[in-house]
Amino acid sequence: MSGTLHELAAEFPDFRALVRHLQETDGHFARLCRSYEDLSRRVQLAERRNEPAGDAMLIDMCKQRRQLKEEIYGMLVQPEPEAEAIKLAV
Repeated sequence: MSGTLHELAAEFPDFRALVRHLQETDGHFARLCRSYEDLSRRVQLAERRNEPAGDAMLIDMCKQRRQLKEEIYGMLVQPEPEAEAIKLAV
């Protein structure tokens, strides 16, 4: 594991403006982002501590984070007129 924080801006650099917009206007999207960032911080802490008893928990958190990232990405790429306008404005 890398031990680095996975921030959404770094994960989706081409969608920065759209991520920001959806975080401000879509409650579900904002909750997903908060959950992703929280899990990312928890994974980073667990990796730094190198807790052997927590390997299964770490793997589970990484899977949850990946699922959240996939759901967030799915929302970013769905063809919505407003989303396209924001994406093109960048």
